[in-house]
Amino acid sequence: MAFVIFNIGSNMGSRRLFLSRAVRMLAERFGDFELSHVVESDPVGFDSTRSFLNLCMAVNTDLPPEEILDIAKEIETEISFVPHRTPDGGYADREIDIDIIAIDSLELSTPTLTIPHPRMAERRFVLEPLQEIAPGWVHPVLKLTPLEMLAALPDEREE
Repeated sequence: MAFVIFNIGSNMGSRRLFLSRAVRMLAERFGDFELSHVVESDPVGFDSTRSFLNLCMAVNTDLPPEEILDIAKEIETEISFVPHRTPDGGYADREIDIDIIAIDSLELSTPTLTIPHPRMAERRFVLEPLQEIAPGWVHPVLKLTPLEMLAALPDEREE
């Protein structure tokens, strides 16, 4: 069984409802889960007046990574038809976004999936909930725990 960590986010519409739907639908497909608290953050990588709500969810599965990704994308589409990207490929506001953050200590890079998530160590909205549900997890490339990655982030008061 592999330990899979998702980060689920929303910054449009009924954000808590969209998070709840995503959690329920992932639980229906994967079974038992661990869930973090919800964190609120400003958008990263694009300008928007809408803040995000994010949480981490961990499940165990024997499914291969590409199948896990397919399930996450199917759930996103079932919840919302609003695209995650602008026509030029940039980030956009979204009702739901489900990212695979890590699968055990797997390192994977394909045209459709990179594990661990390539920008997770730069994102407080990923690391804070990750620290809550998987404090002992170690990034397979950086060799750091979530708390150590959090400590390496710039102080928000200085930004």
